[in-house]
Amino acid sequence: MHMMRKKLLVILVILLLGFTYILSDYFGIFTPARPSGSNDTPSPENAASSSDRPPGSSTNISSSSSYRVEPFVSNLDVPWSIVFTSADRILVTERDGRVRVINNGVVRQEPMISFEVSTRSEEGLMGLTIDPDYSSNKFVYACYAYVSGNGIADRVIRMIDEDSLLRVDKTLIEGIPAAQYHAGCRIKFGPDKKLYITSGDATEKTLAQDKESLAGKILRINNDGSIPSDNPSPNSPIWSYGHRNPQGIDWHPVTGDLWETEHGPSGNDGPGGGDEVNRIEKGANYGWPVVSHEKSQAGMIDPKVLYTPAVAPASGMFYSGDVFPQFANNFFFGGLRGTGLYRVVVSEDGKNVVSKEKLAGVDVGRVRDVVTGPDGYIYFSSSNKDGRGQAKSGDDRIYRLVPDR
Repeated sequence: MHMMRKKLLVILVILLLGFTYILSDYFGIFTPARPSGSNDTPSPENAASSSDRPPGSSTNISSSSSYRVEPFVSNLDVPWSIVFTSADRILVTERDGRVRVINNGVVRQEPMISFEVSTRSEEGLMGLTIDPDYSSNKFVYACYAYVSGNGIADRVIRMIDEDSLLRVDKTLIEGIPAAQYHAGCRIKFGPDKKLYITSGDATEKTLAQDKESLAGKILRINNDGSIPSDNPSPNSPIWSYGHRNPQGIDWHPVTGDLWETEHGPSGNDGPGGGDEVNRIEKGANYGWPVVSHEKSQAGMIDPKVLYTPAVAPASGMFYSGDVFPQFANNFFFGGLRGTGLYRVVVSEDGKNVVSKEKLAGVDVGRVRDVVTGPDGYIYFSSSNKDGRGQAKSGDDRIYRLVPDR
């Protein structure tokens, strides 16, 4: 009898301990506090994979933001660049050669200008931007691919906005090596009022390391096409080199640091994946094709973030609006193969990556450009009619993120 009572007592103690464990796990009670000063180490399922963790990168995050995706305009043909000229007027390039205008959310059917462009595959009319002094000079800039001899090259031109049409003013630079793939052509003005131009390696990867070639580079010129006196090399537009196919550039709103997105190898020129987010330094070498993915070499700059499998980053923008304070100074880009909108949180000093995520709820297919509107909303374009997507009725579109109130 005495032995049975002891067994019953042991069973009761075990049951009580089990019940206490369940309470602590479910309600969060009886959990020891984290020691002061300790780091919050991510669990393996929430941590970035080793291929996503070059120096300076961190873990995936959830934005825990309140937003919704709202269609803005439809029936565009592979929109490549979105530029606001005012709060209610947008210019957008279509890859087959047209610049369209959107007034108060309505696309005008007649293009502002049309170009004869090379459109064998990924190339065409691509980059578009406006002058820092657009309000007074009305200068608009475009980058497009054209047939040059037996090959393809990129040309950057300056135009004058005459409200209902764009008039070509002058060619700033041309003969930039291009191809039906890896054609670069993203253009944007920096805080220094210089025009930056991305160029791909034109599928000749050794050109990216050749400082006598403009392929595989980020270029920097004045708004009249002349070479700035403070470029890394005299009389050269090259700002940085060793790039495969840079597709997005923008500057941190506080620090002024230049950041870039870039396509990694496709399998035919290296192991698939290895898409990059880079912080760009004057005169620096970003390694292609000598290094890619996690490989490093002295004298070459490592990416801040790597994406394997590939997401095909197609743009780059620092959020500078006030509608989404949780996104302040965050870096965004569209993913083509990655079919979505990506967010990268950059450190306050503008030098490194703190965290990253793919935004939830952006289910529109392939995403190309992304910009901050004057209203503080985030505008982005689909690219489902580019030959690699699943086009739906009404594609392609420009969407926007708005508060979900």
